[in-house]
Amino acid sequence: MQEILPGVFHWTSFHEGIQAYVHSYYISATEPAVLIDPRVPAQGLAWFEAHKPPQHAYLTNRHHYRHSGQFAERFGTQIWCQREGLHEFTRGEQVTPFKHGDTLPGGVLALAVGVLCPEETALYISVDKGILAIGDAIVRYGGKLGFVPDAYMGDDPDGVKRGLQAVFLRHLKEREFDHLLFAHGKPWIGEAKKGLQRFLEGLRI
Repeated sequence: MQEILPGVFHWTSFHEGIQAYVHSYYISATEPAVLIDPRVPAQGLAWFEAHKPPQHAYLTNRHHYRHSGQFAERFGTQIWCQREGLHEFTRGEQVTPFKHGDTLPGGVLALAVGVLCPEETALYISVDKGILAIGDAIVRYGGKLGFVPDAYMGDDPDGVKRGLQAVFLRHLKEREFDHLLFAHGKPWIGEAKKGLQRFLEGLRI
Protein backbone atom coordinates (compact mmCIF):
# COMPACT_ATOMS: atom_id res chain seq x y z
CA MET A 1 0.00 0.00 0.00
CA GLN A 2 1.63 3.24 -1.15
CA GLU A 3 0.42 6.82 -0.77
CA ILE A 4 1.22 8.21 -4.21
CA LEU A 5 -0.42 11.60 -3.59
CA PRO A 6 -1.89 13.09 -0.41
CA GLY A 7 -4.92 10.95 0.31
CA VAL A 8 -4.44 8.74 -2.79
CA PHE A 9 -3.25 5.16 -2.19
CA HIS A 10 -2.18 2.53 -4.71
CA TRP A 11 -1.52 -1.19 -4.42
CA THR A 12 -1.02 -4.23 -6.61
CA SER A 13 -2.31 -7.76 -6.18
CA PHE A 14 -2.15 -10.95 -8.17
CA HIS A 15 -5.33 -11.70 -10.09
CA GLU A 16 -5.64 -15.45 -10.36
CA GLY A 17 -8.25 -15.26 -13.12
CA ILE A 18 -5.97 -13.50 -15.59
CA GLN A 19 -2.67 -14.66 -14.03
CA ALA A 20 -1.32 -11.12 -13.79
CA TYR A 21 -0.79 -8.33 -11.28
CA VAL A 22 -3.46 -5.65 -11.34
CA HIS A 23 -3.76 -2.24 -9.70
CA SER A 24 -6.31 -0.78 -7.29
CA TYR A 25 -6.80 2.58 -5.59
CA TYR A 26 -8.25 4.07 -2.42
CA ILE A 27 -8.87 7.81 -2.30
CA SER A 28 -9.47 9.44 1.07
CA ALA A 29 -8.87 12.93 -0.36
CA THR A 30 -12.47 12.87 -1.60
CA GLU A 31 -15.48 13.19 0.66
CA PRO A 32 -16.52 10.46 1.15
CA ALA A 33 -13.59 8.10 0.58
CA VAL A 34 -13.82 5.91 -2.54
CA LEU A 35 -12.21 2.88 -4.16
CA ILE A 36 -11.40 2.27 -7.81
CA ASP A 37 -11.35 -1.28 -9.22
CA PRO A 38 -10.63 -2.72 -5.75
CA ARG A 39 -8.99 -5.92 -4.70
CA VAL A 40 -8.04 -6.60 -1.09
CA PRO A 41 -4.43 -5.50 -0.48
CA ALA A 42 -1.79 -7.56 1.29
CA GLN A 43 -2.54 -5.62 4.50
CA GLY A 44 -6.10 -6.97 4.42
CA LEU A 45 -9.37 -5.17 5.03
CA ALA A 46 -8.18 -4.23 8.52
CA TRP A 47 -5.97 -1.54 6.96
CA PHE A 48 -9.06 0.44 5.99
CA GLU A 49 -10.39 0.38 9.54
CA ALA A 50 -7.57 2.76 10.49
CA HIS A 51 -8.62 5.15 7.72
CA LYS A 52 -11.84 6.68 6.43
CA PRO A 53 -14.11 3.77 5.49
CA PRO A 54 -14.55 3.48 1.71
CA GLN A 55 -18.19 4.33 1.13
CA HIS A 56 -18.16 3.81 -2.65
CA ALA A 57 -16.33 1.57 -5.12
CA TYR A 58 -16.21 2.53 -8.79
CA LEU A 59 -15.65 -0.01 -11.55
CA THR A 60 -14.11 1.24 -14.77
CA ASN A 61 -15.83 -1.68 -16.51
CA ARG A 62 -17.89 -4.72 -15.60
CA HIS A 63 -14.86 -7.03 -15.43
CA HIS A 64 -13.33 -5.09 -12.53
CA TYR A 65 -15.72 -6.13 -9.76
CA ARG A 66 -12.74 -7.98 -8.29
CA HIS A 67 -13.09 -8.01 -4.45
CA SER A 68 -15.75 -5.29 -4.28
CA GLY A 69 -18.15 -7.64 -2.52
CA GLN A 70 -15.78 -8.04 0.41
CA PHE A 71 -15.68 -4.28 0.90
CA ALA A 72 -19.46 -4.12 0.68
CA GLU A 73 -19.81 -6.82 3.33
CA ARG A 74 -17.26 -5.26 5.72
CA PHE A 75 -17.92 -1.54 5.28
CA GLY A 76 -21.27 -1.27 3.50
CA THR A 77 -19.43 0.04 0.45
CA GLN A 78 -21.78 0.89 -2.42
CA ILE A 79 -20.54 -0.57 -5.71
CA TRP A 80 -21.07 1.29 -8.98
CA CYS A 81 -20.76 0.30 -12.65
CA GLN A 82 -21.87 2.03 -15.81
CA ARG A 83 -25.37 0.78 -16.63
CA GLU A 84 -24.41 -0.97 -19.88
CA GLY A 85 -22.35 -3.46 -17.86
CA LEU A 86 -24.96 -4.56 -15.35
CA HIS A 87 -25.76 -7.76 -17.26
CA GLU A 88 -22.50 -9.18 -15.89
CA PHE A 89 -23.79 -9.36 -12.34
CA THR A 90 -25.97 -12.45 -12.11
CA ARG A 91 -24.89 -13.91 -8.77
CA GLY A 92 -26.62 -11.51 -6.43
CA GLU A 93 -24.01 -8.77 -6.56
CA GLN A 94 -25.51 -5.45 -5.47
CA VAL A 95 -24.28 -2.96 -8.09
CA THR A 96 -25.66 0.54 -8.62
CA PRO A 97 -25.79 1.81 -12.22
CA PHE A 98 -24.51 5.17 -13.37
CA LYS A 99 -24.58 6.94 -16.73
CA HIS A 100 -21.64 8.42 -18.55
CA GLY A 101 -21.49 12.08 -17.65
CA ASP A 102 -22.74 11.54 -14.10
CA THR A 103 -20.97 13.11 -11.14
CA LEU A 104 -20.69 10.38 -8.53
CA PRO A 105 -20.25 10.69 -4.76
CA GLY A 106 -16.91 12.24 -3.91
CA GLY A 107 -17.19 14.53 -6.92
CA VAL A 108 -15.93 11.78 -9.26
CA LEU A 109 -16.95 12.43 -12.88
CA ALA A 110 -17.74 9.39 -15.04
CA LEU A 111 -16.33 10.05 -18.52
CA ALA A 112 -17.46 8.04 -21.51
CA VAL A 113 -14.90 5.82 -23.17
CA GLY A 114 -16.91 2.95 -24.65
CA VAL A 115 -15.26 1.62 -27.84
CA LEU A 116 -13.54 -1.29 -26.07
CA CYS A 117 -16.85 -2.25 -24.39
CA PRO A 118 -20.00 -0.14 -23.98
CA GLU A 119 -19.53 0.49 -20.25
CA GLU A 120 -15.81 1.34 -20.36
CA THR A 121 -15.38 4.47 -18.23
CA ALA A 122 -12.60 6.85 -17.26
CA LEU A 123 -12.95 8.54 -13.88
CA TYR A 124 -11.97 12.16 -13.37
CA ILE A 125 -11.12 13.23 -9.82
CA SER A 126 -10.42 16.91 -9.25
CA VAL A 127 -7.83 16.59 -6.48
CA ASP A 128 -4.13 17.53 -6.60
CA LYS A 129 -4.11 19.15 -10.08
CA GLY A 130 -6.52 16.50 -11.38
CA ILE A 131 -6.46 12.73 -11.74
CA LEU A 132 -7.71 10.57 -14.60
CA ALA A 133 -8.27 6.89 -13.79
CA ILE A 134 -8.31 4.48 -16.75
CA GLY A 135 -9.53 0.88 -16.84
CA ASP A 136 -8.71 -1.37 -19.80
CA ALA A 137 -8.65 1.33 -22.48
CA ILE A 138 -4.97 2.19 -22.02
CA VAL A 139 -2.35 0.21 -20.08
CA ARG A 140 1.12 1.11 -18.82
CA TYR A 141 3.83 -1.52 -18.68
CA GLY A 142 7.54 -0.87 -18.36
CA GLY A 143 6.78 2.83 -18.15
CA LYS A 144 5.25 2.82 -21.64
CA LEU A 145 1.63 3.44 -22.60
CA GLY A 146 -0.14 0.99 -24.86
CA PHE A 147 -3.29 -1.01 -25.50
CA VAL A 148 -4.44 -4.45 -24.43
CA PRO A 149 -3.52 -7.24 -26.87
CA ASP A 150 -5.39 -7.30 -30.18
CA ALA A 151 -7.05 -10.59 -29.17
CA TYR A 152 -9.15 -8.63 -26.66
CA MET A 153 -10.27 -6.04 -29.20
CA GLY A 154 -12.73 -8.00 -31.30
CA ASP A 155 -12.72 -8.28 -35.06
CA ASP A 156 -11.25 -4.83 -35.81
CA PRO A 157 -8.40 -4.06 -33.38
CA ASP A 158 -7.15 -1.09 -35.41
CA GLY A 159 -10.63 0.39 -35.50
CA VAL A 160 -10.89 0.06 -31.72
CA LYS A 161 -7.51 1.74 -31.28
CA ARG A 162 -8.53 4.62 -33.52
CA GLY A 163 -11.72 4.97 -31.50
CA LEU A 164 -9.80 5.07 -28.23
CA GLN A 165 -7.36 7.56 -29.69
CA ALA A 166 -10.22 9.89 -30.66
CA VAL A 167 -11.98 9.55 -27.29
CA PHE A 168 -8.93 10.37 -25.23
CA LEU A 169 -7.80 13.21 -27.47
CA ARG A 170 -11.20 14.76 -26.74
CA HIS A 171 -10.83 14.22 -23.00
CA LEU A 172 -7.39 15.83 -23.17
CA LYS A 173 -8.94 18.99 -24.58
CA GLU A 174 -11.78 19.07 -22.06
CA ARG A 175 -10.03 18.15 -18.79
CA GLU A 176 -7.04 19.37 -16.83
CA PHE A 177 -5.13 16.69 -14.95
CA ASP A 178 -1.58 15.92 -13.98
CA HIS A 179 -1.80 12.27 -12.93
CA LEU A 180 -2.96 8.98 -14.46
CA LEU A 181 -4.13 5.89 -12.58
CA PHE A 182 -4.24 2.57 -14.43
CA ALA A 183 -6.02 -0.68 -13.69
CA HIS A 184 -3.20 -2.38 -15.57
CA GLY A 185 0.13 -0.70 -14.96
CA LYS A 186 1.86 1.62 -12.53
CA PRO A 187 0.29 5.04 -11.94
CA TRP A 188 1.89 8.04 -13.63
CA ILE A 189 2.31 10.86 -11.13
CA GLY A 190 3.12 14.31 -12.52
CA GLU A 191 3.25 15.44 -16.17
CA ALA A 192 0.95 12.56 -17.13
CA LYS A 193 -1.30 14.62 -19.38
CA LYS A 194 1.66 15.57 -21.56
CA GLY A 195 2.73 11.94 -21.69
CA LEU A 196 -0.72 10.77 -22.72
CA GLN A 197 -0.88 13.42 -25.43
CA ARG A 198 2.48 12.35 -26.84
CA PHE A 199 1.33 8.74 -26.93
CA LEU A 200 -1.97 9.50 -28.65
CA GLU A 201 -0.54 11.92 -31.19
CA GLY A 202 2.27 9.50 -32.01
CA LEU A 203 -0.05 6.63 -32.91
CA ARG A 204 -0.05 5.51 -36.52
CA ILE A 205 -3.04 3.23 -36.90
